[in-house]
Amino acid sequence: MRSLRATRVVWLPLAALALVATPAPAQDYPKLRAGQWDIVVDRSRTGNGPPTMRNTMCTDEAVQRDMIASGMGVSREICTRHDFRREGARYIGVAECNLGESAMTSRSVMTLSGDTAYTIDVVASFNPPFMGMKESRTVISGKYTGPCRGGLVPGDILGPNGQKANIRNLGTAAAAPRVPAPASTPTAPAKKVTP
Repeated sequence: MRSLRATRVVWLPLAALALVATPAPAQDYPKLRAGQWDIVVDRSRTGNGPPTMRNTMCTDEAVQRDMIASGMGVSREICTRHDFRREGARYIGVAECNLGESAMTSRSVMTLSGDTAYTIDVVASFNPPFMGMKESRTVISGKYTGPCRGGLVPGDILGPNGQKANIRNLGTAAAAPRVPAPASTPTAPAKKVTP
C-alpha cells in the first residue's frame, strides 16, 4: 500500500502535463520527443509538501496520448470549466474544478522549448482550503535527456526514492473495483428452542 501511495505522489504532478493540454484537439496537444525525461516538480513557493521532487520518465507518442486521454477523463469528472488556448509555444489553461468539498480555480501556463524541454507553472486557489492549503504554486520543468535507458520502457516513472511504476498500470490499479471486506462481527451460537 505504501509503494502505491508513493507512486501516486510521483505520478500526480506529472498529470499536470496532461491536464494543461486536456481540451486541446488531438493534433494540437504538446508533442514531446520520445525518450527519457528528467522532471523536477518545485513546490517551494507553496510551503506544503516536499519543496522539490525529481523524477525520471520514459515516454513515447502513445504514452503522451494516454496521458492526454486520462487528463481529459479527470477533467470531465471534476471540472466545471476548462478554458484553453495556444499562443505560439505556450499553452494557457484556466480551470474550475471540485476537489471534494473544495472549489479549485487554477491557471496554468506551459512553455515549450521545441520538443526537448518544457516548463509548466500552475497557480491554484482553494475555497474552502484543500488539505490546509488556500493557495498553491507548482512549477514543473522537464528536459529530454536522450533515449530511454536503465531498463525503463515507455510509461515508466522512476521516483525520487527509486520507486518505479508504469503510468499505464497506475490507471488500472486506481480503477480496480474495491470489494468491501467481509464483516468481522462475531456471531453468537444459535440458541436451541424447546417446544
